[in-house]
Amino acid sequence: MNLEQNIAVAKGDANPDAVLSGNVLSVYNGEVFQTDIAIKNGYIVGLGNYQSKNTYKTDGIIIPGLIDAHMHIESSFLKPIEFARAVIPYGTTSVIADPHEIANVAGIEGIKYLIQASKKLPLDFYFMAPSCVPANKELETYGATIDEKDIKEMLEWREILGLGELMDFEGVLNQNPEVLKKLEITRNHKIDGHCPGLTGNRLNAYLTSGADTDHECITKEEVLEKVRKGMKIILREGSASRDLTRLIETVNEKNYCNFMLGTDDLDPTDIEKRGHIDHRIKLCIENNISPEIAIQMATLNTAKHYGLNVGAISPGRKADLVVVKDLKEMDVKSVFKNGELIWKKQFKKRLKPPKTVKTKNYVKIPDITIEDLKTPKKKGKIRIIDIFPDKIATKTLEMEVETKNIPDPERDIAKVAVIDRHGKGKHIGIGYVRGFGIKKGALASTVAHDSHNCITIGTNEKDMITAINKIKEIGGGLVIALNGETETLPLPIAGLMSNLKYQKVIDKLNLVRKKSKQLGIEIEHPFMKMSFLSLPVIPELRVTTHGLVDVNENQIVDLWID
Repeated sequence: MNLEQNIAVAKGDANPDAVLSGNVLSVYNGEVFQTDIAIKNGYIVGLGNYQSKNTYKTDGIIIPGLIDAHMHIESSFLKPIEFARAVIPYGTTSVIADPHEIANVAGIEGIKYLIQASKKLPLDFYFMAPSCVPANKELETYGATIDEKDIKEMLEWREILGLGELMDFEGVLNQNPEVLKKLEITRNHKIDGHCPGLTGNRLNAYLTSGADTDHECITKEEVLEKVRKGMKIILREGSASRDLTRLIETVNEKNYCNFMLGTDDLDPTDIEKRGHIDHRIKLCIENNISPEIAIQMATLNTAKHYGLNVGAISPGRKADLVVVKDLKEMDVKSVFKNGELIWKKQFKKRLKPPKTVKTKNYVKIPDITIEDLKTPKKKGKIRIIDIFPDKIATKTLEMEVETKNIPDPERDIAKVAVIDRHGKGKHIGIGYVRGFGIKKGALASTVAHDSHNCITIGTNEKDMITAINKIKEIGGGLVIALNGETETLPLPIAGLMSNLKYQKVIDKLNLVRKKSKQLGIEIEHPFMKMSFLSLPVIPELRVTTHGLVDVNENQIVDLWID
């Protein structure tokens, strides 16, 4: 930025590079007013009367570029350039990304890959240094570790804003030395929280760590307590966990400055069908939040919290601007990035992929046989993972069974297995899950939070083995298997992301979904729902390479209940 030039233009002593003229929303006070926006060197330098050869007269309302307050690029299956291609038409110009998915597979080299792959795109990717890689060393096999030395190094990178979601809240409460070392290093940086269900004195103890955001709230009462104690709440509306409409009643005129909007994990077909942060704004409006406040939660609130020079239309901020037809409808007409028109019905310039390093093969699944997936024949009471629509939290279901009679599609009980894919050996955890709706066949994936081992669900071991073997063949991805036939979405980048263009990914994902419906699955995002069954930090019952995990007790438990 040439400050001298910018000041000269702001004073009216020189001409701007461009001017946007029209009705402008001030996210500072909710006012819509007519003005010219003067732009120089990619920055807003003035609001008032300005002239330029490059003047855009708008007939809608100009708002700040939208910001996703918390997301994982990897969960979209898209490379950064394709993610940008997907969300820019919906008005998103910045995202706060936590790269802990690829970090769990490839360590710090995976994070470097994502940062390199996001350079010089017309979408700003800001990153947080992953805090919990792996999520739980004792309860699963994993591909990599991020320790305090790695975090210290990353905090020196200009792309890193602070410490990513601090999932190990028990580590904080128990004063785990490794966790405390990481917190000491990040004392003067932003620390994202992650503490579902935490309240009372335990919440107080967690807040002393410096973590001051949360996107994992379960109840409205929990939201209000956390806001009261100083936390910023990211209202999450993802593909597997749709919390915004459930929690939006907690937002009011006195506390809305403490709320932001985020997606966390978002399927690309969801983006195509519903949009991105613009859709979250619409949901807020549908639930009696004023458009002005909803837009502020998606712009200024996030920019202020993370110290970003975006999120508002005011002198000195980057000229990330979006023209919408109407604040309520959020119908995006054009998008400006750094003062340049980048999208209006179509991209105005070809998106150029940055030079990136190639990733190596991170899928090393051992040879698995049907016998490896068998459960000993026995009769008695077992623990079953019980899942629910639009939530990633699970419950423990106790049921009397004979293992020769399960899986049982009639009772909606399927087998689930998690197999090490990091070359650590033949580590296999087996359990059962209710609520998936699968009637026949199997599905498998190398997207399984957070260590991203190979996970499979099926009604029979033969189809499960077919799906696992196909995963090995394509180098990671999503697979549906039925009677020896398969449908796939290959994810060769760390077993997490596709190297295809956005629309091609959607086309392949739709084919996989179509095939999943033939298995009887009615869940909208079955692979994303399956991916959370192995996450050992969110209550209540999970399955990892080590077996069933009682998250509340932080320990492996037997399938059988004595």
